Amino acid sequence: MSLAAKPPPPRPTPRLYLATPEVDDPSHLVSVLPDLLAAADVAAVLVRLKEADQRSMISRIKALAPAIQNAGAALLVDGHFELVARGGADGAHLTGIAALEEALPSLKPDRIAGVGGLATRHDSMAAGELGADYVLFGEPDAKGERPSAEAIAERLQWWDELFEPPSVGFAASLEEVSEFAAAGADFVLVGDFIWADPRGAKAALVEAAQAIRQAHRSAHGRVQAG
Repeated sequence: MSLAAKPPPPRPTPRLYLATPEVDDPSHLVSVLPDLLAAADVAAVLVRLKEADQRSMISRIKALAPAIQNAGAALLVDGHFELVARGGADGAHLTGIAALEEALPSLKPDRIAGVGGLATRHDSMAAGELGADYVLFGEPDAKGERPSAEAIAERLQWWDELFEPPSVGFAASLEEVSEFAAAGADFVLVGDFIWADPRGAKAALVEAAQAIRQAHRSAHGRVQAG
């Protein structure tokens, strides 16, 4: 009988997290999302709503939900946690510890509560202790500023080595998709550069998925489906 330690299981490949453009009229997204989500491994879609009255925003969420959820992806609302249950969403993305604390009672235990806006390591650890389902690193702040890609990758690597909740890297380019996948992100959030690609969002999303797999294979060896 061998007493040699078993090798660790292969690390799952990071998955995509797609942020929508700001949604006013959802009809175009409703028409393109099924084909888009069938083309790549997208775990969740972050729906960014244009500000309006609650009834209008709930209607937009309800319109988008089948196209997202029927594809096997979770629908998360950016902010507006009070609309999640009424719109049939799967959860919300919050910005900052205070927003997370406010939202948790209405979201838990049935829905997802993710959080970004974590400027310090202390804030990140506090979010994990509070029960955040994921932590997001690298998104722009209120002034549109964000850390360098190197700093974001370092934070992702630090989190991956020490903590259990999943991490998400906010990628503003294809190069950052690769860098954050290699650094240990569990998910890579993509958005504006996908929708702005002149080839179309589908081609850009497929390319991002390929970049994740290649970076993960280079960094961690054999690929296992997420």
